[in-house]
Amino acid sequence: MAKFKDKIKARQLRKKGWSIGAIAEELGISKSSASIWCLDVVLTKRQTNRLKENSIRAGHKGRMMGAAMNHKKKLDAVESSKLKAIALVDQMTQRDLFMLGIGLYWGEGTKSERSALAVVNSDPEIILVMKKWFEIIFNVKDEDFMPRIFINEIHQPRIKKVVEYWSSLLKLPKEQFGNQVLLKIKQKKVYENYDSYYGILSLKVRKSSKLKYEVLGLIDAVKKKY
Repeated sequence: MAKFKDKIKARQLRKKGWSIGAIAEELGISKSSASIWCLDVVLTKRQTNRLKENSIRAGHKGRMMGAAMNHKKKLDAVESSKLKAIALVDQMTQRDLFMLGIGLYWGEGTKSERSALAVVNSDPEIILVMKKWFEIIFNVKDEDFMPRIFINEIHQPRIKKVVEYWSSLLKLPKEQFGNQVLLKIKQKKVYENYDSYYGILSLKVRKSSKLKYEVLGLIDAVKKKY
């Protein structure tokens, strides 16, 4: 008797335009049972279109929920990785810094016979790490640094701000900086980061010929080791 009542109710709901899934959930029956009971119920065109629209919205909602879950998983993974990295870096020794600096100088430092000892990059974090490397590993003093800025000439109107930025970052007086080099390269488009771009910095060490040979020797030793 209960099954018979469910069948009648299912058909009534279907005639009102309910979906098979909604009917099954409402009555606590399987979708297959609801589908069989309502097989001969013909929906109006309006009801059919509404069900299609609901299905599309449900699919979109499901995709959005899935995307949100994936985004949260990504954020959780990033945060977990950051915490793990902090724990590992907290154990960093002076030798770790020593090897890190060799690698960074190998990639970002000057290496030709004629050039002075300098690391060149636009990334302020790399410049700061290398300044600390020179100071801790080789006992380079603040007064021994001679930074120099390379930047496109379109930034000439804000060059004072650029110099102040690097001076504040490195905690070195502006008077210690070499003359800025304004690069005459035509820009084909205007970049959105115009007001937040500070060029490329060459962090040079004064009177560093002997130190340069020592650093290049370390790089050569690493090459031969691996």
